[in-house]
Amino acid sequence: MPSTTVTGGRTAVHGAFAANGVMYAALVSRVPALGAELSLSTAELGLLLLWLSAGAVSGLPAAGLLVQRVGGSRGVTAGISLAASGMLLLAIGLGIASWSLAAAALFLIGLGMGLWEVSMNVVGSRMAHLIGSENLLPRLHATLSLGTVVGALFGAVLASLSVPLSGQNVGMAGLLVLTACLLTRVTRGTDAHGSGDVTRAPGRVLLATWRERRTLLIGICVLGFAFAEGTANEWIAYVLVDGYGAAEQTGALAFAFFVAAMTAGRLAGGVLVARFGRANVLRFSVGLALCGVLVVALGSTVAWALVGALLWGSGAAMGFPVGIAAAGDDPARAAARVSVISSLGYAAFLGGPPLLGLLGGLYGIQQAILIVCAVLVSAFLAAGSTRRSGVTGDRGHPCERR
Repeated sequence: MPSTTVTGGRTAVHGAFAANGVMYAALVSRVPALGAELSLSTAELGLLLLWLSAGAVSGLPAAGLLVQRVGGSRGVTAGISLAASGMLLLAIGLGIASWSLAAAALFLIGLGMGLWEVSMNVVGSRMAHLIGSENLLPRLHATLSLGTVVGALFGAVLASLSVPLSGQNVGMAGLLVLTACLLTRVTRGTDAHGSGDVTRAPGRVLLATWRERRTLLIGICVLGFAFAEGTANEWIAYVLVDGYGAAEQTGALAFAFFVAAMTAGRLAGGVLVARFGRANVLRFSVGLALCGVLVVALGSTVAWALVGALLWGSGAAMGFPVGIAAAGDDPARAAARVSVISSLGYAAFLGGPPLLGLLGGLYGIQQAILIVCAVLVSAFLAAGSTRRSGVTGDRGHPCERR
């Protein structure tokens, strides 16, 4: 592939990650407004958000197969287009105060996000091999986090100006359509063309990948981190408003603290992994995230909650990029393995938090987030699976050898 194509493709995949972060954060930072505009209780809001997760989870299994057939860049464009359509539908649903229409819109947004996110991780993993850099994936996810910072601050500003969520969604849908058009032009020719059994029987390869022990263990590790990240994304603003009695803009600010800490962690993460190894970095990260969750769940002042948000974000930062990098150790099977691990991660990222909201309706959302601690323990136990596989002949970082 020509160097100009690689450069353009790398720029495009950074753009895909950034746009994903902006879109998602702008939406979830206004979760209190979503509940208020539809007059929903905590439990009812959790049930509504479940439709976002249902859309994403239902699309994830097909996303891997679709990406292998049509390419990651086309998958990204298709996912963005679906998400934009869902944004417009949600604006209509909020305008007429229709719960059912809002649920259908969230399902469509989730469906687009599932395809978008699996596709961009497959493209990112391939790009990392093309340029020979293991630091690319942490940087890509840092770009996503930067996008979420922008989206969260965008949401906070609009909340402080009392801009309706429906108006925000119309503007966001327009930006997504423009992004999809630009990415389509830049990413032409950047997809790999498969060969061998991957081309002849992509479905069979994908099914076989779901039975690989190491792949599933990496998926469990990523699942734990993704659950922690998704819970904070959807509920940390609401915890500040409902649990701490803070204003909506303060809740959005707490979310911005969380994603800012994630961004910093991902920017520094590649260096830490190179020095201490994947597994050690992930185990330390679990400890940071656990401290953050406990501070937010058990704290009594807004200041402590903001400190907890920083710890939580720092700890959750490296789970996804390290897991995707580990899935791509063998380039010949990278697409299928990245698809499986992305599917498990995003299923937890999007599917767990709404279920947590239902628990919040019973016990209070501030107490319900303690369930994140149990899921993080599973990530700690599975972290060793991210050591380099035997395919490359690398037995792991010296710090990780026993």
